[in-house]
Amino acid sequence: MESSGTTRRQATRQKLYEAAVTLIAEQGFSATTVDEIADRAGVAKGTVYYNFASKNVLYEELLRDGIDLLADSLRQAADSATARGGTRIDALDAMIRAGLDFIACSPALIQLYVAELWRTNRTWRATLTSVRGRAQSVVEAVLREAVEAGELSGELDIPLTASALLGMVLVAALDWQSFQPDRSVEEVHAALSRLLQGRVGGGGQAPPA
Repeated sequence: MESSGTTRRQATRQKLYEAAVTLIAEQGFSATTVDEIADRAGVAKGTVYYNFASKNVLYEELLRDGIDLLADSLRQAADSATARGGTRIDALDAMIRAGLDFIACSPALIQLYVAELWRTNRTWRATLTSVRGRAQSVVEAVLREAVEAGELSGELDIPLTASALLGMVLVAALDWQSFQPDRSVEEVHAALSRLLQGRVGGGGQAPPA
């Protein structure tokens, strides 16, 4: 059982995460100061340093925890789909929906993640590479199972396809949140589902196996 002190510290860290991700999304990492993070979180500056050694460490842990949660959401969605008797394609489709739901709840976090993918000079580059690998490995595992089950071609480039699927969800979701917020998550999911199932070229039918 967790102590009240542990619970309070977790709540404080969550406040700091939320403050940091919002501020960095608004004005960039370099322009965001520890004072601003503390002020947005409603805590003293010393509280930031008590929980995190530096702004860099705060951001690294923010990335690690956030993308781990995304990976867990994807994994749970895939497991639920297959437990209901669905195919691995159904599992991939469920992962798309889970990814959209996650991003709808944490758009600033994903915006930061996507932005940092292009930067190679950050001290947390190794952490970013690691957390990216965790999320991608979940998609790769389902793709591999689909190939083994004969649902997808054995010629499939699994790492590249996993990267493409994950990137499709991230970028499409950010575009949805930024430029098409009037669309429902169901609409966005349906559009990406059609891409997944190869029904974009016309005719409205899935291609033959």
